[in-house]
Amino acid sequence: MVSDIQLPQGFYASGVYCGIAKKPKPADLTLIYSERICNAAGIFTRNLVKAAPIIVSQKNLESGTAQAIVANSGCANAATGDQGLKDAKKMCALAADAFKIKNNHVLVASTGVIGSTLPIEKIKQGIKNLSSQLNPKNKKIYNNPLKAVYGIMTTDKVPKFEKREFIMEGKTVRLWGCVKGAGMIHPNMATMLSFILTDAELPIPIMKKMLKTSCDQSFNAATVDGDTSTNDSVFFLANGLSAKIKKPKDLEKFNFELKSLCESLTKKMISDGEGATKLIQVIVRGARSNREAKKIAEVVATSPLVKTAFFGEDANWGRILAAAGRSGVKFHPNKTDLLLENLSLAKKGKAVIFSETKAKKILSQKEIRIFLNLHEGKASAHYWTCDFSLDYVKINSDYRS
Repeated sequence: MVSDIQLPQGFYASGVYCGIAKKPKPADLTLIYSERICNAAGIFTRNLVKAAPIIVSQKNLESGTAQAIVANSGCANAATGDQGLKDAKKMCALAADAFKIKNNHVLVASTGVIGSTLPIEKIKQGIKNLSSQLNPKNKKIYNNPLKAVYGIMTTDKVPKFEKREFIMEGKTVRLWGCVKGAGMIHPNMATMLSFILTDAELPIPIMKKMLKTSCDQSFNAATVDGDTSTNDSVFFLANGLSAKIKKPKDLEKFNFELKSLCESLTKKMISDGEGATKLIQVIVRGARSNREAKKIAEVVATSPLVKTAFFGEDANWGRILAAAGRSGVKFHPNKTDLLLENLSLAKKGKAVIFSETKAKKILSQKEIRIFLNLHEGKASAHYWTCDFSLDYVKINSDYRS
């Protein structure tokens, strides 16, 4: 089966099941290849316990270039010592050898159970199979981006990907990205892998700046359960086969599209959170600084009491105000207003009479926004989260089995 998903020009991707994951699935190994060396940027977990692929990919990205990504699900290759590092480097070497490229031009990522070593022989065979399908030197290429997305999924229920197309310098520029993540989702970043590809030509310093800005407003402004993973990686590759983007207005346009793509991927990821039934956006306004606004939004979005109230469709606004109050940010509660969409729940820190029926109707929706206005300044920030359901506990109580 060949996917009809169109990748940016010059990129090839697919996935295969080779037995890394205990339970059979469409794929547990992913390979992405560009026919041209790409300018590249990456962002990684800030957890002090870093998985082997994080260490290897950070080193490989020092050159600012890459040409392939190899990733697996079913085993995180974290807390695996020297053997884990050898295995991560081996994955890079196998992919590099298959495409006749440099080892340090391959980025590697893993996701799954922590503490287990990779079945490297199975991966070796999987890379061999995938590289034969994707090598543009072959007469027939079996390009299947959908299987590539399946290859990085763990407890995800659905594959998550987005694309953008726009004209620059008279040429069609394509931007494509995928993400996996459903649990252990909390910055910086989440148990999340995201691969973003474009056929535009972009300078490396600008790519790094764009990626950081986009991630700060999307992947790093999202939570499912407050746990930061050991394996989080975002890779951004640009192979330059379409337009060369250098004019300020074109760079601004591309940056807008990148932010839009990352935001859409984030919303899909949180909506697919383990046991999630609702996507919630916490919006804090009237703060003294964006940093303070984001901190309050983060604490509210991470609060188990707030999240369970949303699952129960209970307009328990006191939990929201209480969470904001323990954020460590100083503000005046007696100036604070709280709205559930357009329904006022509290004004100047005090309860107002509101319709429980209207509140229930809003809380029964799949996407909900809450607005907290501090009236302390002009800064604002947002955070995405989901509700806590009974299914979250069920999923995570037997994750290793």
